[in-house]
Amino acid sequence: MARRGLLALLAAGLVLVAALVVAVPWYLPGPLARDTAFIVPDGASLGSAAAKLEAEGAISSASAFGLRARLFGGGAPIKAGEFLLPKGASPSKILTILQGDEVLRRFVTVPEGMPSIMVYERLMAQPYLTGPVAVPAEGSVLPNSYDFQRGESRQRVLERMQAAMQKVLSEAWAKRAPGLVVKTPQEALTLASIVEKETGKPSERRMVAGLYSNRLRHGMMLQADPTIIYPITKGKPLGRRIRQSEIQAVNGYNTYTMVGLPQGPITNPGRASIEAVLNPAKTEALYMVADGTGGHAFATTLEQHNANVAKWFAIRRAKGEM
Repeated sequence: MARRGLLALLAAGLVLVAALVVAVPWYLPGPLARDTAFIVPDGASLGSAAAKLEAEGAISSASAFGLRARLFGGGAPIKAGEFLLPKGASPSKILTILQGDEVLRRFVTVPEGMPSIMVYERLMAQPYLTGPVAVPAEGSVLPNSYDFQRGESRQRVLERMQAAMQKVLSEAWAKRAPGLVVKTPQEALTLASIVEKETGKPSERRMVAGLYSNRLRHGMMLQADPTIIYPITKGKPLGRRIRQSEIQAVNGYNTYTMVGLPQGPITNPGRASIEAVLNPAKTEALYMVADGTGGHAFATTLEQHNANVAKWFAIRRAKGEM
């Protein structure tokens, strides 16, 4: 009995030591050498914020911070905005600051390629903004992070987003390459919105812009899948395969049933896509298909394109997608 009691006591002691090993670093001073401003982007998770804290030298380990935050952090969510982290702040202190209301600046972020209906939803979801706002015109908002004051109106924040787009579009148009197929800033914005949705690789933007410029110049249909989806979801993810009836639908956006540009943008393109359309790659490419890496294989002839399509189908079959 005495031995069992001693073993139980030792086990309890080991548990206590282990708990101390886990807990103590949570409250010890951290590596910050000076008071530092730290920004939590709008929509950031605890994990992404922890990775950013580690990258900026505020904590030693993102994974350890995340583990201890779940154990000792109380469960309150972190908030978006700019916070002041004091010199030597412990991980515990940092989490408390990020969960609190001592924000230097608050932000709302519009990622590249976010359609206007989702910009509207993001503005409406901000509890520190006030007043109503209408869904902005598609393509009128420049993707970026915008700071705002608590109690500021949603309409005023939206106006800053739209003024930023007008400024970037005007500056890019003034620097455009000669001989473009797009003849107005609005046409450039519309084509940029297609480029934005068609490629996730920044290095491909100018090539995709060059390809679509070629198709417009030759009077070919653009055949851009995102233009099929836009009238259905207003730019939100479709969540399923495109149906044959949707490919054949006739409307002001579907570039599988019309020649030329759609009647307007299909999303809010970023600065890089606008600049790509106004300075496209010099290429003879007329066709492209996914290559299995997140990018595209480009071709100048239908024969080359069909060979690339066959390769893409083989990749999809290997993945069990066909």
